[in-house]
Amino acid sequence: MIDTQRAFLSLSVAVLTVSDTRTPETDKSGDAIAELVARAGHHVAARRIVPDDLMTLRQAFSDWIQDPGVDVIVSTGGTGVTGRDITPEALLPLVSKPIPGFGELFRQLSYAEIGTSTIQSRAEAAICDGTIVFLLPGSTGACRLGVEEIILPQLDIRHRPCNLAELLPRIRDEK
Repeated sequence: MIDTQRAFLSLSVAVLTVSDTRTPETDKSGDAIAELVARAGHHVAARRIVPDDLMTLRQAFSDWIQDPGVDVIVSTGGTGVTGRDITPEALLPLVSKPIPGFGELFRQLSYAEIGTSTIQSRAEAAICDGTIVFLLPGSTGACRLGVEEIILPQLDIRHRPCNLAELLPRIRDEK
């Protein structure tokens, strides 16, 4: 439900694609995330593609977490179960508070589309030193599902009964 009495608050969102093979021309999942975020009224503060390398990825997260111009990070890729899928491991040392409900809800919604294959997704979210971070799978469909059905409502300060956008000032004060 949207509270029409409240004014929309635009947040600054960084989009991170984790892939050894994507380029700016072939990054369809990153494109989808950036387009949906911008269409909703948020600012795409930064965009980057990094390889499936633990330390490079961790540094990319760390840089944006420390950047006061970034409120939210949405990453795509590296959340599967193969050896190259290391996005959750890269983020883990930077996590202040996990948000387990995101991954649980994402897999529930994903189950309706892809059935039991959803167990292969390690989509998750966390608060990292005052920045909200979402980890999505690499498929464009999964990105659209996560952004449209979960992330955008939670980044809309008008969403009721509660949302992460209105908690952001308190989250930042606690860091």
